[in-house]
Amino acid sequence: MKRSILFFVLLSFSFMMNAQDIEGAWNGVLEVQDIKLRLVLHITAADGGYTGSLDSPDQGATGIPVDEVAFSGDTLTVKAAKLGLQYVAVFDEEKQRLEGTFEQGGMQIPLRMAREAVEVKKEPRPQDPKDFPYLAEEVSFSNESDGVTLAGTLTLPEDKKVQAVVVLISGSGPQDRNEEVGPFNHRPFLVLSDYLTRQGIGVLRYDDRGVGGSSGDRSVSTTYDYAEDAAAAVAFLRGRPDLKGAKVGLVGHSEGGMIAPIVATELAEVDFLVLLAGPGMPIDELLLLQSALISRAQGVPEDIHQANEKVLKEAYSYLKENTGLSADALQAGLESIFVNGLQHFPEETQKEIGDPQAFAREEATSMMSPWFLYFIRFDPAVYLSRVKAPVLALNGTLDLQVPAEENLAGIKKALGKAGNNQFEAIALEGLNHLFQQATTGSIEEYREIEETFNEGAMQTIVDWIRRLD
Repeated sequence: MKRSILFFVLLSFSFMMNAQDIEGAWNGVLEVQDIKLRLVLHITAADGGYTGSLDSPDQGATGIPVDEVAFSGDTLTVKAAKLGLQYVAVFDEEKQRLEGTFEQGGMQIPLRMAREAVEVKKEPRPQDPKDFPYLAEEVSFSNESDGVTLAGTLTLPEDKKVQAVVVLISGSGPQDRNEEVGPFNHRPFLVLSDYLTRQGIGVLRYDDRGVGGSSGDRSVSTTYDYAEDAAAAVAFLRGRPDLKGAKVGLVGHSEGGMIAPIVATELAEVDFLVLLAGPGMPIDELLLLQSALISRAQGVPEDIHQANEKVLKEAYSYLKENTGLSADALQAGLESIFVNGLQHFPEETQKEIGDPQAFAREEATSMMSPWFLYFIRFDPAVYLSRVKAPVLALNGTLDLQVPAEENLAGIKKALGKAGNNQFEAIALEGLNHLFQQATTGSIEEYREIEETFNEGAMQTIVDWIRRLD
């Protein structure tokens, strides 16, 4: 089965062709494991050649850079080395169409692109708010250390009697202020902010840097940079006269649950933390556990899963142990691990992967971003063990991405080391990573479930915050 060594999928490329024919926007839909993602390619003539960028509307990402574009005859080749991807397509001038193949990490996905915009009609989910009986203000604030401006929405009860206000911090990847999961048509932070505000709790939610109305370059950013953005959000709330005296807390989902303790221990004064599916174990161990659970849920053959785990474990250990190597040396070492690791896979899988060197180069490159290098070396306990503020940690028992048992145990252990006796860690029965009531917890279920955010989970958050008063 093509690409069982699937760590990251999707994002970024650009094109080049005859200037009078190919400049402008090209649109297509990338289908990956039953998930459809719209892609918009922007092509501009420059210095005798072309430059390009990519938008992924369903992931809230715009202006993704491409570093190589070539056009010879009728064949277009686009590469984004940092993301380890390539798009090769044939240009049909008469039909104004690109017919090609998108490649990344051993996957080969047919991709057609055309001039016409791809419209996706999104039906509102049952929990999407239909009215807004509270104050909503469009705001912006700055992370001055990085020169980044964040755009967001602050919602407050109409009477402005606010005892607590929270900053919502999204999970991994480019997220807008609603934490919209485009392929699944869910907006968890929109639903959560609406619920909390109706219960008298103020909410600031914002577009991640480089997304929507926020500035910033995600390609060079790390989790710590995102923590500084969240700290800027706290400073913004602290500086508002109408919120003077209100408790200010952080509500972080997934990677946001890593970010919140960083903010609370190093960057800002915070009154409480709510960790929603926040990691409580070293990230390399978490990714291996996540890979095992998702592979089995998707029916990946055990021999392929075992081979995958062996290679990933070696790659992650190598990245953690070699923090002083140059980028070139680190890349070379990773490529060697992936080339040698292919021997563990069935012969059929090796044939499907094709050129071992090309495959190894793509896989290694996908792990070389500043974000991933910081992420894979991260141990949440380093920060959790210093958190003194009250903490509520919630995980769903059907979460396959941040499994409840192991991560809640890690959070409790670390907070215990901090001498923190003001915390609750709760496993919510039957909820998945998005806090939906689920059947299996598999990612494929996310879009099939009409519920966006379980009301019982949201009420648990409200009740806990109220008890802090």
